[in-house]
Amino acid sequence: MLLIDTHAHLDSSRFNKDRAEVIKNARASAVSYIVNIGADLKSSRYSVKLAREYPFIFATVGIHPHDAISLDANVLAELEKLAGEEKVVAIGEIGLDYYYDHSPRDIQRAAFIDQLVLAKKLNLPIVVHSREAEEDTISILKEHYRQGGTGILHCFSGSLKMAREALELGFYLAFGGIVTFKNAGGLLEVLEELPLDRILLETDCPYLSPVPYRGKRNEPAYLPYVAEKIGEIKGVSLEEVAEITTANAIRVYNLGDFLKEAY
Repeated sequence: MLLIDTHAHLDSSRFNKDRAEVIKNARASAVSYIVNIGADLKSSRYSVKLAREYPFIFATVGIHPHDAISLDANVLAELEKLAGEEKVVAIGEIGLDYYYDHSPRDIQRAAFIDQLVLAKKLNLPIVVHSREAEEDTISILKEHYRQGGTGILHCFSGSLKMAREALELGFYLAFGGIVTFKNAGGLLEVLEELPLDRILLETDCPYLSPVPYRGKRNEPAYLPYVAEKIGEIKGVSLEEVAEITTANAIRVYNLGDFLKEAY
């Protein structure tokens, strides 16, 4: 069985004491590949560093909506330079967060659009963060990214309407530890309606640990708990979930050329 963690933050300081061991544990738990996600310049640089060090880790680069106010021409130019690294497989995570509003909403929208333009220029998929911003997220994707490529709505927690609109745009929806929570009822109803060939697995580690590790630091080794729950919801085996979601991740991130060397 082979799993891909499509969204991790191994650059987090919460892994500073045992990062190498965490990565080793992931491999021992059937998580053969990890995509480490950039959320600002520092984490984007570190993601590239990890991708250089480990053949089975890939990177994305981008500015999270929390830090949208930091995006200027110089930052955008550095993101473009970083994206030229061989194992950078997407622009992200980018998008909108109207829950925390750490950056003003108009600046979030402008930063989102600027990075969509960059992704289209570089022919890279995108990793989208959207919280309490369904209407604006879909509207911006339709206006600025339709026919521009594909991407991922990460840590999906939106409505069935949003899920269907994302599928129509050619996007994949990624699910993590939240699906194992007792209060995930509405999300599970959405998940039931989605085709398995558009679903991805993620941890978003060190956040959102699945049951039975809820409340503790998350790590890629816990991804099988997410896969098991999705298999339960979809009525298929763990092996089938692994096979299909891995194929999905390879497709959206264009990993095919790397995998033989990485493994």
